[in-house]
Amino acid sequence: MNEVLKAIYERRAVRKFKDKEVDKKIIDQLLDAGRMAPSAINRQPWKFYIITKKEDIKLFSKEIGRSVLKNIPKMGIKNIMKAAASGITHLSHGIDFVKADDPVFHGAPVVIFITASKDNEWASLDIGMCTQNIMLAAKSLGLDTCPVGFGKFVMETKSYSKLNIPANEQVLLSVIVGYGDETPEVHERKKDNAIYL
Repeated sequence: MNEVLKAIYERRAVRKFKDKEVDKKIIDQLLDAGRMAPSAINRQPWKFYIITKKEDIKLFSKEIGRSVLKNIPKMGIKNIMKAAASGITHLSHGIDFVKADDPVFHGAPVVIFITASKDNEWASLDIGMCTQNIMLAAKSLGLDTCPVGFGKFVMETKSYSKLNIPANEQVLLSVIVGYGDETPEVHERKKDNAIYL
């Protein structure tokens, strides 16, 4: 198997990390890989806001967790019922947003918030491709990652101003990076979704 396919097939969403820092040069390599993603009209809309201080990561994680809980009523009745069935404070993979020390970023040593201009209608697609590049590059360098959609709720936290994100930008996704301390099983992939015409 070639190296690209190897990284694709070995990448997992990891939510348990070793207490080990990631060198800034490696983070820069990951960002450069993200910058190589395609984007609509080559606008390259992404901006990266990186946090590596443990206390800041935990602060944002706790505040985002509280924000997620406040937003449960906006989720719609079907999603509320699903959340209630699994325990209202345990919305994601059994993590308790009230009691966990780091309920959103899972002890990762690096959190990257990815933003784009609020008026770019294609930015979310571009940022998805950018994030995939980052995650595959990380895997190829011996790191693990997890995309964290709840990261967008950072915009509703008290500490949001610490990120110095301009008012015309919005956080569309976050990704956590570090040296994984677990090897999640491969989830079965659907095979009945290709229609040849």
